[in-house]
Formats: sequence, C-alpha cells, structure tokens
Amino acid sequence: MTCDVLMTIAIENSKNDIDVEDVKARVNDNGRIVIPAEIRQRMGIKPGDTLFLTLEGDVLKVEPYLARIRRIQESMRRLISPVRLLSDELIADRREEARREMEESLG
Repeated sequence: MTCDVLMTIAIENSKNDIDVEDVKARVNDNGRIVIPAEIRQRMGIKPGDTLFLTLEGDVLKVEPYLARIRRIQESMRRLISPVRLLSDELIADRREEARREMEESLG
C-alpha cells in the first residue's frame, strides 16, 4: 500500500534567504520516500550520504549530515571569541587534572 505525502522543502540559498517549495511524493510499501533529483542537487545530497531526520510535531525535517555539522559549527562560532582556543584550554585542563592525580597518588 502506498500513500501520498506533501513535502515542503526549505533550502537556505547563498544570500541566506530561505527558498520554500512544496513537492508531492509517494511513500511506498517499505516506507521509502524518493527525494526528487532537483532537490537532492540543491541540498547537496549524494547516494550514500547520511541524513538526519527530525520529527517536530507532525513535521519530518531532513538535513544532510554535513549541513548539520556546518550549522552547529556556525552557531558555536557566534558563542566563542575567535581569539579563544578551546584546544589550549582542554590541554591545560587535562594537564591540571593529571597533576592533581599524581599528587593524590603520591599522598
């Protein structure tokens, strides 16, 4: 048994505007939905790519793995000063932790 679904595709373009379009697709007996070629191209989805599926109420969001990573990295950039190196902070924390453990073990 197959059923029709309506996909609303929202894609951020190079001007950071959101292009929205509706596409009708069919769910097959195995629960598969074919993403039209034009949309796959616009979203940069290639065969074998990993996608994140997020259910928000009755809305299923599809996001390419690399796009999600880029989005998270961008949101982190806004929170952290560009002159701050988190790797240096992590190394300093680990060295301090190792020093404390050494002191505790030596009593």
